[in-house]
Amino acid sequence: MSATAFDKSAPRKPLPVRNPRTGEIDMYITPPSSEEIAATCARLRKAQEAWGRAPLDHRIGVMKKWADRLQAHRAALIEADSVDTGYGQISRVAPDMVIGSVLRMCAIAPAIFERSHRAGNSPGAPNVAYRTNLRPYPLAGIIGPWNAPLMLSTVHAVPALFAGCAVIVKPSEVTPRFVKPMMETIRETPELAEVFTFVVGDGETGQAIVDNVDIVSFTGSVPNGRKVAEACAKRFIPSILELGGKDPVIVTQTADLQKAATAVLRGAVTSTGQVCFSIERIYVQEKVHDAFVDLLVREAERVELNYPDPNRGQIGPFIAERQAAVVDDHLDDAVRQGAKIRTGGKSENLGGGLYMRPTVLTDVTHDMKIMKDETFGPVMPVMKYSSEDDAVRLANDTYFGLSAAVIAGAEDEARRIADRLDAGTVSVQDTFLTFAGFGAGLQPDAFKFSGMGSRSGILAFLRTQSVLTNTAEPACIIDEELKAVR
Repeated sequence: MSATAFDKSAPRKPLPVRNPRTGEIDMYITPPSSEEIAATCARLRKAQEAWGRAPLDHRIGVMKKWADRLQAHRAALIEADSVDTGYGQISRVAPDMVIGSVLRMCAIAPAIFERSHRAGNSPGAPNVAYRTNLRPYPLAGIIGPWNAPLMLSTVHAVPALFAGCAVIVKPSEVTPRFVKPMMETIRETPELAEVFTFVVGDGETGQAIVDNVDIVSFTGSVPNGRKVAEACAKRFIPSILELGGKDPVIVTQTADLQKAATAVLRGAVTSTGQVCFSIERIYVQEKVHDAFVDLLVREAERVELNYPDPNRGQIGPFIAERQAAVVDDHLDDAVRQGAKIRTGGKSENLGGGLYMRPTVLTDVTHDMKIMKDETFGPVMPVMKYSSEDDAVRLANDTYFGLSAAVIAGAEDEARRIADRLDAGTVSVQDTFLTFAGFGAGLQPDAFKFSGMGSRSGILAFLRTQSVLTNTAEPACIIDEELKAVR
């Protein structure tokens, strides 16, 4: 066994970081020891006492200052996140999404706190007055994924900070470059720096965080989410899990097929399909199936890789080397079982980066990995259906339930089908509308294995405390017994 198995203070070995465009190891990160994590958490927990007691207006003022620093460092944040992701599309707007989240919370947080406060007298005991307090969990741990690393590691910290928590964030060890400019924005906001930090590391670092915090927000795969949930359950602390998806889209016979093909392509290949709510299963009414596939193939063949120029083209490389192998395996499995690749194909090495062109498959079935497991690549398997009931059954035939989409000739037809789908978010007459929901402050529940957490946003990081006051004389136990006898 390694030294770290016996000594929590033992220094960790540097971890290599691969550049997704070149395939080269061009950076190393050194994770903190478990002892160092514990010390950092203790410091944050101590500083949280003042942060949590401060008026909400104080936290809003500090968060506005941080939004200004994020804007000032926007170019550096975009560049670092772009290198992390191979110049993925979301990197270009990731700081804007975090800034938008901060400013939206500044606007809505007072109303959230006000609506959640209750006061009055108990109907069953009018002499007992009650009021509620919202008490933040002292220390929140945020564990982020490697896709959209800046945005997904940071945006979940925002409501926790507004709630009054101190926050420690661990992004994926695959994509840690954005941490340096992000920490610059935090250091330039001194009041925030006392209660907010990022650390780099791997799964062992994440475990050390779980061991030292009071609530965990995790974004990632179902298998890793299960590990986090089990670790939190052992400590009796809550976990908020945003996990994977296998999102279906239903295209009805009445749909405008050109519009449907345009929407499906965007929903399936944006950021190389490395988005949890990417379209991964396509169900098309059998009478229009062939025509739709022809249009989808034509549109897919117009998409260009962002190689060799990262500022041109629509599809970048796979961020994680292992993900290209997963997608290739799904394609091989599908072809072995009779699926036909209509355009695209397996990943290709270009300049050291692993790329995949938009890939359309037909003759797929639910016996194939590509229709059951999360693929996380620019792959579009298309399957026929006969009736509306058949389409709904196929779309719901999964252990995922993150999001879905329906495209029909009329909005009411699409809405009728949408209401029957087992998914937390359903896009109607389009795909990939989840980001618009984020912008509106919507925080739907995920269904099935795609997530867990009874509340979201600011309220997820707050506990409700009831304070009861007797406004009359205390009851006497002897008098109560006499009344019972009589």
